[in-house]
Amino acid sequence: MSYVFTPPKVVSVPVTGSHLQYPVHRIYCVGRNYEEHAKEMGYTGREPPFFFLKPADSIVFVPSGEIGNLPYPSLTKNFHHEVELVVAIGKAGKNILAKDAHSYIYGYALGLDMTRRDLQGEMKKQGRPWCIGKGFDHSAPIGPITVASELPNIESATIELLVDGNVRQTSTIQKLIWNIGEVIEHLSAAWELQPGDLIYTGTPEGVAAVESGNLMVARLSGLPDLKIKVA
Repeated sequence: MSYVFTPPKVVSVPVTGSHLQYPVHRIYCVGRNYEEHAKEMGYTGREPPFFFLKPADSIVFVPSGEIGNLPYPSLTKNFHHEVELVVAIGKAGKNILAKDAHSYIYGYALGLDMTRRDLQGEMKKQGRPWCIGKGFDHSAPIGPITVASELPNIESATIELLVDGNVRQTSTIQKLIWNIGEVIEHLSAAWELQPGDLIYTGTPEGVAAVESGNLMVARLSGLPDLKIKVA
């Protein structure tokens, strides 16, 4: 087969403790899935979950023990961090029940849903899609994937983000409005999930801006730290 141009390389994330690479298919993100974050964004209550997508090539992989570089994006003056647990799907499924969701999970990783908040806010005011605020280049930093069997207590894990050594965000996965199984149930009702799909499950309160030179360190019990500097 001949292509018009050379196809891009497959985007992938390494699996901790192995030589395997997890090929990325789609990136789904859950909006406002922590109550306190919903409040700081001007919303309250347990609204039905909603989703947005990022391009697979917005991934910025940072190896364990290293500090990655994150380019400060164009067009924004309000570049926000959102630390999140990422769920890696391991097999295809549609209309998955929450009670069965664990069997579709390959593993977990730490991720950042980076956001051009000023552009997102402007799109909200105009009733337009958020893509320019959420789905831009380098907007999805992520650490290595750890297989699910090594994290049996993920639902009670602590998650936090430090900027230049100061804690900005801290909570537990237990405080998700829609837990991991429920997220997969709702998501798989709208899309048939595929192996390679990543789900950014939502961020706790404390989102704020970062500037060039800031060092972000994301932490979640049982996973390697994710360290990345705004270039």
